[in-house]
Amino acid sequence: MKKPAVFRVPESIFYGRGSFENLGSQAALKGKKALIISDNVMDQLGYVTEGRALLHVAGVQSEVYLGIASEPTDKYVSEALDLFKSEQCDLVISIGGGSCIDTAKAIAVLAVNGGSIGDYLGGKKLAQQTPVPHIAIPTTAGTGSEATDVTVITNTFNNVKMMIKQPAFLPDAAIVDPLLTVSSPKNITAATGIDALSHAIEAYLSKKAHPMTDTMAISAMKLIAENILTAYNDGGNLDARERMSLGSLQAGMAFSNASVCLVHGMSRPIGALFHVPHGISNAMLLPAVLEFSQEACVERLADIGRIFRPDIVSGDGVKAAEIAVQSVKELCRKLNIPNLKEWGIDGEAFEKAVGKMAADAIDSGSPANNPKVPSQLELEELYHICYDYHFSSASEKV
Repeated sequence: MKKPAVFRVPESIFYGRGSFENLGSQAALKGKKALIISDNVMDQLGYVTEGRALLHVAGVQSEVYLGIASEPTDKYVSEALDLFKSEQCDLVISIGGGSCIDTAKAIAVLAVNGGSIGDYLGGKKLAQQTPVPHIAIPTTAGTGSEATDVTVITNTFNNVKMMIKQPAFLPDAAIVDPLLTVSSPKNITAATGIDALSHAIEAYLSKKAHPMTDTMAISAMKLIAENILTAYNDGGNLDARERMSLGSLQAGMAFSNASVCLVHGMSRPIGALFHVPHGISNAMLLPAVLEFSQEACVERLADIGRIFRPDIVSGDGVKAAEIAVQSVKELCRKLNIPNLKEWGIDGEAFEKAVGKMAADAIDSGSPANNPKVPSQLELEELYHICYDYHFSSASEKV
């Protein structure tokens, strides 16, 4: 008999055009002084100023931390936590991509449970006290972090991305306003969109998938497959932006409850050692990992193939699975996703790091959820394949 499944989501989710307007009223229910975690780009676009104005009208004071300049690190967490405490805040609000949201998650937990963020890795330390309230406001359709109980923070001492998962890291409220994603440039739209697609695909293929995560993953894949190219080629298309935001949100719900797999396990070391943004590294890896996994998940991949090609109603599952892999590859090509070599990673440096990356990927636990679990040597070979992978042909490499 299977263990009972769990499905956790934020207490409140506000979704749709103009939902940002709910920030003030929601914040007033949760605190009196907020620390906004964001970055300089969001500030320049006016989103931070708009957020502070909404808080002011609702009678909530605010301070701002704009130090997020890369994927989240333990240093950002430490700096923002010091500001939270010195300003005597009682509420955290994140406005931005996954880096801002993940940093805010760490602040919300550490502010009342103490310790450093690394203490929580692998469940060594569990959050015993209710975290500070956190309202997450994504400005990209990608990470889905607004709906997950996972934070990924880089340990700057050993260059390891720490994936930390506990219910305490789940935001109290998510505000998903697709109007905030319109400003995303094409490269960010592509990277975050494929990131969201990888979340949905891995949630569906995960050994921990269950009917509720399947429902969200399938819906997310449909929304993303049907709208990502439109959002990429016509960033002002609000219908496409709205559907991408919903797809990203649903993908976040799916993988938070089903876990991610091999793509994410391999992606984190690349980000930690070579500073490749998370969405891009996922996109670089996704097709090759699907090829590696195909023989162990033909029927599930066939379902995905039918999402990309609705005309395939039934028939050969192997063919439909191959169509899934080829469709993802073709999508990456159309979105101009580079391989690791094209990104600019030095071949010699990459070769020296392959062993560590494979070991770190295994240690993260995510590859164990994959339909086909790789050995250390298989992981090393997969990294080599991905280094100069060609997205236009199943049998070619650059």
